[in-house]
Amino acid sequence: MTLLRVQNLKKHFRTESGLLTDITNKIRGKKPEYVHAVDDVSFELAEGETLGIAGESGCGKSTTGMLLAKLYEPTEGEIFYRGDKFSSLNGKKLDEYRQNVQMIFQDPFESLNPSMTVYDTLAEPLRMFNYSHKKNRIYRVLDFVGLRPPEEYINALPGELSGGMRQRVAIARALILDPDFIVADEPVSMLDVSLRAGVLSLMNDMTEEFGLSVVYISHDISLLQHMCDRIAIMYMGKIVEIGSAEEIVANPMHPYTQALINAVPVPDPNQDRSRVELPGEVGDAVNIPEGCRFKHRCPEYIEGVCDQEPALEEKTATGPDRKVSCHLYD
Repeated sequence: MTLLRVQNLKKHFRTESGLLTDITNKIRGKKPEYVHAVDDVSFELAEGETLGIAGESGCGKSTTGMLLAKLYEPTEGEIFYRGDKFSSLNGKKLDEYRQNVQMIFQDPFESLNPSMTVYDTLAEPLRMFNYSHKKNRIYRVLDFVGLRPPEEYINALPGELSGGMRQRVAIARALILDPDFIVADEPVSMLDVSLRAGVLSLMNDMTEEFGLSVVYISHDISLLQHMCDRIAIMYMGKIVEIGSAEEIVANPMHPYTQALINAVPVPDPNQDRSRVELPGEVGDAVNIPEGCRFKHRCPEYIEGVCDQEPALEEKTATGPDRKVSCHLYD
């Protein structure tokens, strides 16, 4: 069953704002400029499914996550949650959405209030939604995330905890309301390598134990390969390829996906593989180029052909869920 359906989602941020700026631009006849952070993204997420979103910094993956968690309002497009239109949610329906959709942020050193104890951090959402038996619920979730015995942690402030412990508290906060969907934005990127395996194992246990749907956001495709059912590759605000994690890694089709996977380190010094070097950096998200957004970095660039924007479509017989946006497969 489909839990979440994203349809033609866009989020544009104005580069300059303010009364004085507006007056100056009007006098000069200058139109406002916008960063096209997310620009026409569509996908579905099934109940119990894990979807990874990968790409370089600035590709729009974190903004997509913030839109799904309703921390940003879309510029255009729609999100449907259990069939209900995102923009129409209000009252009890909106409360239900906020309760059932939680987010794990990238930085555990910034996402926790330094003046609130672990107990207060976990009790706050329970108070907001009028849960009873708060203490029992808090002890149970702390035990699940590996902070045992809970009595040793409930009165601790974030500054008294290690990075790994803080992220476990952040995961506990996401789980405390029994959500059915979690957005995890680079959940281990700020942690030492020695701590990452433990937190990732916990998140794996979390999805299995609670039957959660999860969107993992990361630049690390090797991590997403092991954590996700499907992977979507984003570039300059668009999904350029999406499919099962196994297929994306074993048979990347889009040149950008090929370059990302080729950059993943392989622990075998004798393995020979051709390296795909991409010139330059992610393009200007304000002045979007016409046609394929990847054309100026693409090793397969075809003059004239790539000046038309390719659609994200099923273009092979590899399966109904495999889509790629590239003229190579027209």
